[in-house]
Amino acid sequence: MKNLALYLPQYHTIPENDKWWGKDFTEWTTVKNGKKFFKAHQQPKVPLNDNYYDLVTNGCNTWQWQANLANKYGIYGFCIYHYWFNGKLLLEKPMEILLANPQIDVKYSICWANEPWARTWDGKPTSVLMNQVYGGDDDIISHFNYLLQFFKDPRYIKINNKPMVNLYRTVNITYLEQMISTWNCLAKENGFDGIYWVSAITSEKNDERSHLFDHYYYFEPGYTLHNALPKYYRLRYVFISGLRRIANRVLNTNLVERIVDINIIWTSIERRIIRDKVSPGIVVSWDNTPRKKKNGHVFENSTPLRFGQCISVLNSKYPKDEFLYINAWNEWSEGAYLEPDKIHKFEYLEAIHQVFQ
Repeated sequence: MKNLALYLPQYHTIPENDKWWGKDFTEWTTVKNGKKFFKAHQQPKVPLNDNYYDLVTNGCNTWQWQANLANKYGIYGFCIYHYWFNGKLLLEKPMEILLANPQIDVKYSICWANEPWARTWDGKPTSVLMNQVYGGDDDIISHFNYLLQFFKDPRYIKINNKPMVNLYRTVNITYLEQMISTWNCLAKENGFDGIYWVSAITSEKNDERSHLFDHYYYFEPGYTLHNALPKYYRLRYVFISGLRRIANRVLNTNLVERIVDINIIWTSIERRIIRDKVSPGIVVSWDNTPRKKKNGHVFENSTPLRFGQCISVLNSKYPKDEFLYINAWNEWSEGAYLEPDKIHKFEYLEAIHQVFQ
């Protein structure tokens, strides 16, 4: 298998986040504000050597460090989140820095994270900050033209001379069929054989128009948590979460409402029947309480050893040319990261290396 680590570029300041969250906000702001909710709760997460990097002010050096780690430990490439709102870009600078430095040896592709930005992650009432608007023909063409420079990069991942493009919420893209047709034509005009389209299978409604896509992938842990838990565990999870929610409201406690044994998630992933043209996914760990406070999810019992065992099972089941989507390279405020921290150091990366060396 070829493993792809999902990559979050929100480690630099942008004017929009300064306005919405306060001056100099980055993902690290949320990470540093993580609080313990119970004795064994590992918060806040701290990167090894306090490496709170900046992907713009020190972008080239950070990319080089990340690429070196990825190559050393057997990461095939990064699937980088891309944000486009009818011509408006957000968090685009890190990938542009990568493009401008061809000496950085790392394969990559993009995932269009086509969702509105809202305040939901901090547990406050929903308030849309940046709406995900879909324009018309001009929007479709200008979006392709912006990404073309990346598609032409020799490091950009291509399947059969088709740049790979992942789409997160395809059912929400109002002009999806037109976009696919137009981009395929434009790609051919620029020397490619089209675009290799990949749709995410998530916790929400998924796109069953299989004729539109070359491939799918499971986005974990969302898919398994909401669609593939054993019935008994699902009922137990819902019941206990409900009790904790009631306690918080009635007794004014401060309990994390959703606690999950990650081994249940990993076992479900291991036992899943292989589907044609569907890539597996796996999550390193999960704890999004820095974003959602007591309304978040905490996954317990993640260890590098068990993580590596799950990857080994998947690697033995799937074809060599299949992708494995790892959530994530650096989702620090959701507790899903391969990058070294003060507790486990490089152990999760070493677990991957043991399988793919």
